[in-house]
Amino acid sequence: MLRTVLLLLLTLLLVPLSVLYFDVPLTDLQNTALHTLLTVWAIAVTWCFVTGELTNNVSQVDKLWSIMPVIYVWIMAYYGGWQLRFLAMAILVTIWGIRLSYNFWRRGGYSLIPWKGTEDYRWEILRSRAPLNKRLAWTLFHLFFITLYQQSLILLFCQPMLLALENPDGPLQWYEVLPLACMLGFIILETVADQQQYNFQTEKYRRLADKKDPGPYATGFVDTGLWSLCRHPNYAAEQLVWVSFYFCSVAATGRLLNWSVSGCILLMLLFLGSSDFSEKISASKYPGYAGYMASKPRFWPAFVKK
Repeated sequence: MLRTVLLLLLTLLLVPLSVLYFDVPLTDLQNTALHTLLTVWAIAVTWCFVTGELTNNVSQVDKLWSIMPVIYVWIMAYYGGWQLRFLAMAILVTIWGIRLSYNFWRRGGYSLIPWKGTEDYRWEILRSRAPLNKRLAWTLFHLFFITLYQQSLILLFCQPMLLALENPDGPLQWYEVLPLACMLGFIILETVADQQQYNFQTEKYRRLADKKDPGPYATGFVDTGLWSLCRHPNYAAEQLVWVSFYFCSVAATGRLLNWSVSGCILLMLLFLGSSDFSEKISASKYPGYAGYMASKPRFWPAFVKK
């Protein structure tokens, strides 16, 4: 896990800088918008780290994961003069944010007291393992990976909209609608996957509480519906949401490769590491999970087996 974290931190620096070096320089408008975005980013980083340290609940970034992108895109819509292209991108990200926030809320992630709420169970497991079970090591991990890395990643995968500010007054072209339509489709797909997971877990725990026959829920994990096609259909859809968002910048600028691609690349790497860790936990809890891993692909049924 630590090797994965170090790799992610390294790529956070190298990927955006190397791609930006070969790309078109930012315009004055883009630089002004980026300055505002970085100011908001700095406030979010400070809030998450200080609050996490004071409350010993490091899921503060998790609480803002679905909120910060919405803030970022509406800032950029403002700088884009509320043109249709920017409104469409901002509305789709807002739909994504509302859906994900609702899913996080119903799992106990939010509280009336903003800094409280359920902490992701994976953080507690990591906190108990060497070398992160030392206070200084955990604080540094909290600062650099949980807070700085993830908040930076959130900002990065929103940057395709900043690229679209390169020509803010250009009319919305028909080919720009395609990535927007794909993005909406993947948001719907992720919604279905999360609902199937929620339905399964809710019924499983209801039967356990009532001491009823678990029946098909005895496995402990969902393997039906979209989950019969791959092990993480929600993660797959989430990645494709932001790949589609990246192609909005391709359509707007006419450049197949631009520096904002770093956001979706780093997001994919994060999901790879996150799913590895989650699956180790699941395999230790559920006897049948190893067989599920062996028989179902991780993300992409048509391309890879694991």
